[in-house]
Amino acid sequence: AEKRQMPQRLRAQNQVLKKGVVDEQANSAALKEQLKMKDQSLRKLQQEMDSLTFRNLQLAKRVELLQDELALSEPRGKKNKKSGESSSQLSQEQKTVFDEDLQKKIEENERLHIQFFEADEQHKHVEAELRSRLATLETEAAQHQAVVDGLTRKYMETIEKLQNDKAKLEVKSQTLEKEAKECRLRTEECQLQLKNLHEDLSGRLEESLSIINEKVPFNDTKYSQYNALNVPLHNRRHQLKMRDIAGQALAFVQDLVTALLNFHTYTEQRIQIFPVDSAIDTISPLNQKFSQYLHENASYVRPLEEGMLHLFESITEDTVTVLETTVKLKTFSEHLTSYICFLRKILPYQLKSLEEECESSLCTSALRARNLELSQDMKKMTAVFEKLQTYIALLALPSTEPDGLLRTNYSSVLTNVGAALHGFHDIMKGSVGFGAGVGISFPFPLSTSLNFAIASFFSNNLDYFIASLSYGPKAASGFISPLSAECMLQYKKKAAAYMKSLRKPLLESVPYEEALANRRVLLSSTESREGLAQQVQQSLEKISKLEQEKEHWMLEAQLAKIKLEKENQRIADKLKNTSSGQLVGLAQENAAVSNAAGQDEATAKAVSEPIQSTSLIGTLTRTSDSEVPDVESREDLIKNHYMARIVELTSQLQLADSKSVHFYAECRALSKRLALAEKSKEALTEEMKLASQNISRLQDELTTTKRSYEDQLSMMSDHLCSMNETLSKQREEIDTLKMSSKGNSKKNKSR
Repeated sequence: AEKRQMPQRLRAQNQVLKKGVVDEQANSAALKEQLKMKDQSLRKLQQEMDSLTFRNLQLAKRVELLQDELALSEPRGKKNKKSGESSSQLSQEQKTVFDEDLQKKIEENERLHIQFFEADEQHKHVEAELRSRLATLETEAAQHQAVVDGLTRKYMETIEKLQNDKAKLEVKSQTLEKEAKECRLRTEECQLQLKNLHEDLSGRLEESLSIINEKVPFNDTKYSQYNALNVPLHNRRHQLKMRDIAGQALAFVQDLVTALLNFHTYTEQRIQIFPVDSAIDTISPLNQKFSQYLHENASYVRPLEEGMLHLFESITEDTVTVLETTVKLKTFSEHLTSYICFLRKILPYQLKSLEEECESSLCTSALRARNLELSQDMKKMTAVFEKLQTYIALLALPSTEPDGLLRTNYSSVLTNVGAALHGFHDIMKGSVGFGAGVGISFPFPLSTSLNFAIASFFSNNLDYFIASLSYGPKAASGFISPLSAECMLQYKKKAAAYMKSLRKPLLESVPYEEALANRRVLLSSTESREGLAQQVQQSLEKISKLEQEKEHWMLEAQLAKIKLEKENQRIADKLKNTSSGQLVGLAQENAAVSNAAGQDEATAKAVSEPIQSTSLIGTLTRTSDSEVPDVESREDLIKNHYMARIVELTSQLQLADSKSVHFYAECRALSKRLALAEKSKEALTEEMKLASQNISRLQDELTTTKRSYEDQLSMMSDHLCSMNETLSKQREEIDTLKMSSKGNSKKNKSR
């Protein structure tokens, strides 16, 4: 509203200024007219003054002539005094007449001089006033003229601009008319197409809106955190290419590991035999320590191959291979770091060993030169390995620490890795020590062809590495953190499982609404999956225990049967000693029958002497044949009693176990309910905290908006006050100008 009112105020001020300028122009014109009239009156007075001066000059000449005549007449009078009194009288009268006339002329001349002086003074005073006034009026007129010239210039510029715009618009209008004619024809054609497209798109819009409303629960393209969780399109070609490149890198790393192992082994063997042979004489303590360190090289070099192998195995067809998902690159970087520490540790010993070798008497000048070059090259090789380890550690950061390396620096780091590999190749290529061999006995195992192959392999695939960084969610946004990458891979597995499940025939399942309704019941029910699984586990444990008890009682029964046979045999032997052979035969027959189907009643009746019998219950004494059925019936009763008691106890035990399982399941369900209630309570407290924070934030925003509105209102009021002050000042200036112009006009009229 303030912006809309500003042009109106400016227009009103412009109108007021225009009126003031017009009034000042009128006043300046009136003052010019008055000035012209004053100039005319001044000219008239000047002419009168000129005429008076001319008359004065004439009178002055007349007076001079008269004085000359008087001077001439006086000597004549003296000469002719005596001539006659009549002539003297006449001359005296003439003299008096001339004197009176002269006196009158002198007085008139004095009066004219006084008038002329007064008129001259008044003219000078008026001229000075008019000149000062003219100067002020000229300055005011110049100012007003400058304002008028500025306005006219501005108006002329605007008029020219408008005329140019008018010409351009006319040309444009002509072209637009032509285009309009063409567009009318096109619109007639397009209207028909529009009707058809409108009908088609309206149907598609309704269909798409129904699909969006039913199938799209939220839009995840607004936030990058959600975009990172989207599963990218499966690029099988990219994964196969990555696996192929990883396989080539694994082969190069294996060759490099073999070369490094050979190098350290050859170095160890060399210091054992040159310059002092360890088999003949003892080598120096420095070389002993150096040899001890070199003997541990496999524990630092072999993990490089293992780390690269794990990295190769992690790149499969089902994964998404970018820097954020290559978690195994961190282990390879750690193994490379440990190897760099090993190189740093052995570098001083190697340099000192080469210096000691150069100081020996057996070292030739050529070998000394090569050893010096080798020491320099070893320093360079260690520095290159350190640089390579730094860049590989940076490449491993996105899979562990998302803020460790910016995504914009990925390509530069990869480029620096390629540069480091080329630098390593240049060191191997340009070194005489590395090319020709170290010393006399053993050649250097790191070949330049392997280094060149590694450097060329990485440089050839550098563009592919940089281009493949965009492979991920939303094609270029990438992952936010390793956790999002891991979640994305899990979603990818779920999506693959979901696609596989779609190929299978659908089974009958519970409807969605019914499943939602029964969810709370299923969570809190005693017949839940975990409770049933636990019951099944306990039942299996009980079955296994019962099987063990069954086997135990089977063994006990077999032992009891063996004891019974032994007891019957003992009784038979005893009967054989105390009775006749018939009784012995009967006893044996009784023992055989008792082993097969129990004791026979006929043989029991034939036995008349008392017999002792033992069993699991105890020892029983049979005095007559009539007591045998009572003993057996008693044992059966006792057995049945204990069996019934065992069955009763087992049933009570099972009932107690089932009750305990039931109570345990109830307690578990109650604990789950309690946990769910606690979670819901925590969620509600968090929501309440968020709501309170939102309320406080909204209150703060409300106070800030109120303050901002109050500040804006105060600023607007100050601006209005300043505008009013400027308007009042302008009005006062206009009033003063009007008053001054009116006063000037009145003075001019009075004059």
